[in-house]
Amino acid sequence: MKRFDIIKLPGGDLKKFILIFLILILSKNAFAEKKIKVAFFPNFTHAQALIGMENGEYEKHVGTKIEWKAFNAGPSAMEALLSGEIDFAFVGTNPAINAFLRTKGVALRIIAGVANGGASFVIRGNLSIKSESELKGKNLASPEFGNTQDVALKYWLKSKGFQINRDVRVNNLKNSDIYLLFKKGSLDGAWVPEPWATRLVKEANGRIFIDERNLWPDGDFSTAILVVRKDFLDKNLKLVEGFLKAHVIITEWINKNPDLAKKVINRAIEKMIYKPLPEMILQEAFTRVKFTYNPATNSIFESAKRAKELGYLPKYEEKNLNEILYLSILNNVLIKMKKK
Repeated sequence: MKRFDIIKLPGGDLKKFILIFLILILSKNAFAEKKIKVAFFPNFTHAQALIGMENGEYEKHVGTKIEWKAFNAGPSAMEALLSGEIDFAFVGTNPAINAFLRTKGVALRIIAGVANGGASFVIRGNLSIKSESELKGKNLASPEFGNTQDVALKYWLKSKGFQINRDVRVNNLKNSDIYLLFKKGSLDGAWVPEPWATRLVKEANGRIFIDERNLWPDGDFSTAILVVRKDFLDKNLKLVEGFLKAHVIITEWINKNPDLAKKVINRAIEKMIYKPLPEMILQEAFTRVKFTYNPATNSIFESAKRAKELGYLPKYEEKNLNEILYLSILNNVLIKMKKK
């Protein structure tokens, strides 16, 4: 039997050695068990999340496991973030602004854009509506109370002189329920994101009454953004940087490889709703969305004003809302990647 000599250390050094060893072991185990939680919607406008789930790009750059959690609309995702159940979220602008203001700026920060455009007001094709005045008495819908499309619909109706739920009814429903009710003829119109807008047109005899891009300067408005919980950001700057690097890589890949991106997106959607989108839906929906890591900041602040006017937000000073943007990490990532 071989004899192994034990290395003898002075008492104090031995204690230090054991302490360092235990710290390393515990740190390794803590890192191995660390997991970040990311909210997203199974919508076309959250393409980076869908692709990241499929190819593991985000996990590759953050160095830890990611638990992806699907939501139907922004307000419920923000509730999960406020309770600490979510670290990052792909979400619409208005729910993020609402959470920021109601927590006096402590809840979250916007760290990147996700998608601009990609929302439309669709009405039933058999309705002979040619002007907005003919919408009086109609039954409409948006995905969830206070979400980005809900604010867009109600602000537009108000700007045209309608009183909500007196002159026109607005129901807040899940996108899938909007689709079914629209197809049955129970809804006259809906303001929805892609691919639901295209599905209402192609599969439910709808027609686009308003492409929301036509309501914004240069047709550019923020539909989806990437936010992070503020306390998580403060403690995990390097991890957030890694997440943003992956986000930039995926966004660039989508724009350089649109046909392949559509296939990956569709594969992810099929896993969640058990049915892939038809090719014609994918093709048309893709033309209405601009995938970008650069948030359309002017539209974000304008959306906040509109939500405030509707009574969805508490009173705030514009200078305080500026703090919602935290783009320095993204800018550093872009500099390092020589994309700025």
